[in-house]
Amino acid sequence: MTFAQGFSRRTLAAALLAASALSSLTACVPLVLGGAIAGGALVATDRRTSGAQLEDEGIELRSNSRLRGVLSDGGHVNVTSYNRQVLLTGEVSSEQEKQLAEQTVSKVDNVQKIVNELEIMGVSTLSQRASDTLVTGRVRAAFIDAKDIFANSFKVLTERGTTYLLGRVTQREADRATEIARTTTGVQKVVRIFDIITEEELQRQLPQPARPVSAPAPTSSGS
Repeated sequence: MTFAQGFSRRTLAAALLAASALSSLTACVPLVLGGAIAGGALVATDRRTSGAQLEDEGIELRSNSRLRGVLSDGGHVNVTSYNRQVLLTGEVSSEQEKQLAEQTVSKVDNVQKIVNELEIMGVSTLSQRASDTLVTGRVRAAFIDAKDIFANSFKVLTERGTTYLLGRVTQREADRATEIARTTTGVQKVVRIFDIITEEELQRQLPQPARPVSAPAPTSSGS
């Protein structure tokens, strides 16, 4: 192996490692630039409360654990919780398994609503899942490129060409994000699972610019 080849491979490995690390960090800690422009895109913190974020993580963990104990090995079920709304995606072998999955998750603490998008069919292939991951990446990139929405306010996932959008957003943001997703290569269908808030609520959630602090007036000293 030549030095150039070795350098190229090391550079690629470093880039992949950095991308992986950044992905892991942003998955756990929202990117906080509240209302500023980063890389041409509006970026905001997660609009869920910290308590709701923790509850969503707990819902996903407990749901996955319970589903492993009740469903057959022939299924492939993904659990996504956002603001206590749970989206079930993937494939199961029968209508009975589909209903069993929903009933099981409905008994998990803090679950307020379930959107059951499970399909009764064979488990998706690794190539199909890789394609779905690529489509999700394209949609997220398109959100980042957009100048009129907060990209970090949306959760995006894709199953068999259907892209699911979740988030606490205004009607304007919901419609704009849907338009972007529908025109993204590889997206066959868009399903929206939004908590709609008003524009006034959005403005209250955005960080306000710091007020300038006036310098104290100089005091005159006596002669």
